[in-house]
Amino acid sequence: MPEARTFSEFIRIPIRFYQTIGEDLYEHRSPYRIRRLLLKSLLYLGFLNFNILVVGEIIYFVKALNSFATVLEATGVAPCIGFSFVADFKQIALTVHRRTLREHLDQMEESFPKTAMQQVEYKLPQRERVMRRVMGIFALLCLAYTSTFSLYPALKAAVQYWLLGAPVFKRNFGFAIWYPYNATEKTWVYWLTYMGQVHGAYLAGVAFLSADLVLVASVTQLCMHFDYISRCLEEFAGRSESSSSQEDLQYLQALVVKHAKSLELSEHVNRIFSFSLLLNFLTASLTICFIGFQVTASSTEDIVKYIIFLTTMLVQVFVICYYGDELMTASQRIGDAAYNQNWFDCDRRYKQLLAIIIMRSQKPASIRAPTFPPISFRTYMKVISMSYQFFALLRTTYSGKGN
Repeated sequence: MPEARTFSEFIRIPIRFYQTIGEDLYEHRSPYRIRRLLLKSLLYLGFLNFNILVVGEIIYFVKALNSFATVLEATGVAPCIGFSFVADFKQIALTVHRRTLREHLDQMEESFPKTAMQQVEYKLPQRERVMRRVMGIFALLCLAYTSTFSLYPALKAAVQYWLLGAPVFKRNFGFAIWYPYNATEKTWVYWLTYMGQVHGAYLAGVAFLSADLVLVASVTQLCMHFDYISRCLEEFAGRSESSSSQEDLQYLQALVVKHAKSLELSEHVNRIFSFSLLLNFLTASLTICFIGFQVTASSTEDIVKYIIFLTTMLVQVFVICYYGDELMTASQRIGDAAYNQNWFDCDRRYKQLLAIIIMRSQKPASIRAPTFPPISFRTYMKVISMSYQFFALLRTTYSGKGN
């Protein structure tokens, strides 16, 4: 039997990503004061630089809208602004709910199966394998998008200048941002500005990515607990003999407590992530729309970058909706498992506890955003439908003006 996994190993990926931008979710446990100060400085300076870049993007976008000749440039900046807003507000939500998040992680660690035998019973290896594949694909796409946009201009210019014999090194940027100074006139100014863009893009990608990875890890563990409760209910047959009915009752009471605790943890997830999820879905349709428009109207060189961006956004929305659907299904299954038990000849108190479990499962645990129904595959289809409607409108408007 393999060695037992720890909760720290289970949630390692988002924790490590956050630390690369200076955000330490376990800061309160660290005894190293200087390390905490260095990480905080990295985080604050990084977000200061990032938000200055966002302001520059907004100014560029407004200026580009003033002329029809630059509308395509404006629609190219719009998805980046939307992505930046979501990354910013995810970090704000994390900061506002930091205490709740720490309590949530502590409680998740407390309820995490500790021994190798327990982890096999909970089917942790299978759950973790799927979770890591999802995290790996999403992280690869998200970082591929930010890296492609930020690093491609310098790599292209270097190849043209050093290998193909171009007369000058073209000083271009990956993102269209307005600067109050000439960012390409002097070499040191250009590279300093360029490095600022690269770091800002990486920080946005990690802030956007890591919040969703924490959500995925939380929902994975909750689904694991709900599935375990369902299996225990299905496999356990209550008995009517007075000698054993008390033991049955105690067993079922433990499952009721575990069920209630899992429902409480699912509410923690909603308190922490509901606002960022709301903004995420509100901007996702417009962002996907603008990216799709760029794919149909840009040059071949830019199409590759925007296809990566489009794939990233589609996968991100799909992942959230997939895990939302999984959470609802896993929690609903508990009521079915309780009803399918051989409870006919059981003690009256046992039946009452089963009824409580069934009633609780009628309102399944779910991921929710304010004013939105519980997130599921229906939400994904709605986002895609709205994106296509916006895209068709934008495409028709642009074609009409062009004629």
